[in-house]
Amino acid sequence: MLREAASQLKRYFVILNPVSGRGAGARSAGAIEEHLTKLGLDYELFKTNRPWHAAELAQSAVEAGFDVVVAAGGDGTTNEVLNGLMAAKLAGKGAAALGVLCVGRGNDFAFGVGIPHALDEGCQALADGVTRRIDVGRVVGGDFPDGRFFGNGVGIGFDAVVGFEAQKLRHLRGFAGYLVAALRTIFLYFQAPHVRIDIDGRERDLRTLMVSVMNGRRMGGGFMMAPGASPDDGALDFCIAEEVSRRGIFALIPQFMKGSQETHPAISMGRGQRIRVCAVEGGLPAHADGETLCREGSRLELEVLPAQVDVICGNAAARP
Repeated sequence: MLREAASQLKRYFVILNPVSGRGAGARSAGAIEEHLTKLGLDYELFKTNRPWHAAELAQSAVEAGFDVVVAAGGDGTTNEVLNGLMAAKLAGKGAAALGVLCVGRGNDFAFGVGIPHALDEGCQALADGVTRRIDVGRVVGGDFPDGRFFGNGVGIGFDAVVGFEAQKLRHLRGFAGYLVAALRTIFLYFQAPHVRIDIDGRERDLRTLMVSVMNGRRMGGGFMMAPGASPDDGALDFCIAEEVSRRGIFALIPQFMKGSQETHPAISMGRGQRIRVCAVEGGLPAHADGETLCREGSRLELEVLPAQVDVICGNAAARP
């Protein structure tokens, strides 16, 4: 549900990641301040200087009474800010709405909830204050035995390795970088692990190329992992790709770009509230919103937490 809330959203705390988008974050600082000042918004802007700094700043902003905490960066920055907001909420310190300004690479979370991609339109959306209350996912395992929250999705297997490879590409941004990384990964990540997957008590043993668990719709700036997903339906969408040949992977890539992969015999899609993935043979490389969960994990448990955070999105016409 979209709600007009501009009159209630008064103080904005902008968290800018200067290294997002291969330096696009730093280059956008002046434009962000110019837009927000012209719109007459009461804001403070802080830049991150280390991993997890955005999460710490977001939690402190909630405790200081800010109404909106804005992630200015890519999906990783947004994920950290979301984790900070959830930490503050669970600690009983209060709540704030989440805003996003897209200055990163993939911006998949923004796409999934209907946040404008253009910087000027994103700033206008902050001023308009239309909000959407979304679900939040939680994943436990890998390098995060105490859990980590996610807003867009978790990738296990092939798509996680694609993300790792994309981070190495210095001269390509956005979807082009992920596409090149996907092609490279075909030759690096061919041996599919044997996994046991439990979805709301229904268990399967199989070899999987990848398992994507989505709250949003897209990963990698253009791969529609869950084209029918909605971030406010109280469920997580999953897309399981069983082991296929290298030629089969090449054939699947354009289908994921179009979101038509469900018709492929190696693909299983559906929805659930609790999902567990365990490695029977091999390891589980995984990411959450593009942030590394583990390189060789053995067990990941995921769940959906319904209606957790108000997100400032575009107007009703921008809703996906």
